Amino acid sequence: MAHLALSATRRWAKAPVAVRVAVVYLGARVVTTVFLVIAASLSTSSSRFGAEAGIIDFVLGWDAQWYWLVAENGYPTDLPLTDSGDVAENAWAFMPVFAYAAKGIGVLLGSWGAGALLLSLVAGYLACLALHRLLRDRIGNSAATWAVVFFAAGPIAAMFQVGYAETLFLLLLFLALDATTRRTYAWLYILIPVMAFTRPGVLAFALFLGLHGLLRWIRRRQDPLTGREIAHILALGALATLSGFAWQVIAGIATGDPGAYLATELAWRQHWITGGVDGFIPFEGWIQASQFWFALWGMPQWWGPIVLVLSVVGAAAALLFSSQVRALGADIRLWSASYLLYLLAVFFPQSSTFRLLLPLSPLWGAVAVPRSRLWRVGVLAACLLGQWFWIYHVYALGSTFWQVP
Repeated sequence: MAHLALSATRRWAKAPVAVRVAVVYLGARVVTTVFLVIAASLSTSSSRFGAEAGIIDFVLGWDAQWYWLVAENGYPTDLPLTDSGDVAENAWAFMPVFAYAAKGIGVLLGSWGAGALLLSLVAGYLACLALHRLLRDRIGNSAATWAVVFFAAGPIAAMFQVGYAETLFLLLLFLALDATTRRTYAWLYILIPVMAFTRPGVLAFALFLGLHGLLRWIRRRQDPLTGREIAHILALGALATLSGFAWQVIAGIATGDPGAYLATELAWRQHWITGGVDGFIPFEGWIQASQFWFALWGMPQWWGPIVLVLSVVGAAAALLFSSQVRALGADIRLWSASYLLYLLAVFFPQSSTFRLLLPLSPLWGAVAVPRSRLWRVGVLAACLLGQWFWIYHVYALGSTFWQVP
């Protein structure tokens, strides 16, 4: 028996990466499917999906409806308004690449939903391959494979099987990070614009490129920096910045309202802020939300900003001093810091917070670096438990704005 186990282990280690990742990914998707089936059976008439919910309802649920609306009707030229005269939730908050790519695939499969599901599944598998490639030279094949396990089976793994743009964006992001770390900058001229019109977040990549260039300049004696590379980094930073603001400009031109995009994004905060939202102020969202949540939990509101500051300091310390995180290399740490700063600047933390942390998935490598098998199995168990908890609450029980995935 021991000989058979050893033989199987050796065969697994020698199998092509694409095969090993495929086995991990398919196994994770089976588990997620089981969770979704159970959640559908537990859905009641009080749920958004009703007592007769099925998996296809979940695939097309929540924000997937907005992507479908974009694919079918495009974007409004007249912004919808609430009874109070504020801009209402509308399609401008959702980028076009996923919506129209799913529509194109759906033409062949018979429906937008089928196209969206296939696109999410395939992009998810390719994202797993890209994540393994990004990590393997830093932490080794085994640890990189475990990082893929945690990523594919993580608490938000339902995103691999619903009509959201997340997996497509993650694929593009991992490829962009890998291209940056390998100094194959030319690929970024394609990846950055597509990222920018897939999902918000490319401004964080612009900041990352700036920090990457600064670090390369500081280390230029140990790591030569050519004039050609300097030109690429500067041009790509400008491209990422322009791409990051392009959707705001397009929305403004199409609607005749220069603030159309920001007003649309702020429309989702109306549910959370008593008295409405006056305008966008960077970093204000997290302060407001920390006060909101602590008040909701029956604790003093002033605790919220204090806990927020401590959390930021803790995240910074982990990125700077944790040996596991440092093993991932400077570029992954710089990306993580850039994206966290971006979230702090623009996001209002609510039920979608965990989903919006998915671009930090390369940090699974720090969790997977060589440790005991018991540790890794324990992390996987925690991932699966978190996945069920999330699916149960946003799909089986999902009915209101604070349960949006």
